[in-house]
Amino acid sequence: MDPLSNVALAGGLAWASGFRLYATVFVAGMLGRLGWVHLPPGLAMLTDTWVLAVSGVLALGEFLADKVPAFDSAWDAIHTFIRIPVGMLLAWGVFRDSGAGAQVAAALLGGALTAGTHLAKTGARALINTSPEPLSNWTASAGEDLTWVGGLYLMWHHPLALLVLLALFVLLLCWLLPRLLRGLRTLGQRLRRIGGFLSGAG
Repeated sequence: MDPLSNVALAGGLAWASGFRLYATVFVAGMLGRLGWVHLPPGLAMLTDTWVLAVSGVLALGEFLADKVPAFDSAWDAIHTFIRIPVGMLLAWGVFRDSGAGAQVAAALLGGALTAGTHLAKTGARALINTSPEPLSNWTASAGEDLTWVGGLYLMWHHPLALLVLLALFVLLLCWLLPRLLRGLRTLGQRLRRIGGFLSGAG
């Protein structure tokens, strides 16, 4: 693979892991197993039968969990400790046969990209879940699914386009994350006031 494709693959896998970690691992591994895409040697383990079986089952669970309001936020919170390290490992795996500098840089950037995607998803879902109706949650989840599929398609077929979109996504994150954090802080204060009121009433 040429350097541009490698960078797009590392960035795309890290970004996609922030949305749908297990599905990303499963799809990449299955496409590599079928010979439809070329995976670097550092990602060859994704084609292993056990990896495909486990990631496939977990991908189904992740898909279902993501459609349940409130439970999706709990799922996202737990996966803060899973998505980011695995996103780093996937980016590192693309450059496993490169120099140590390239490997470390890929892991750092991959982890940062996964973290940004994950935090944006988690924060947005937590705010959406304040709405009592489930439609907004389902709409957001379906939108994430479509965005994830489109990102994977571009990663393998139009790597330059993906890299441009990832750069724009990073700029969007720089604008969005502070606002999400303020919204979550306000939500937390509101919940504490409600909790204090209920405790006083009891």
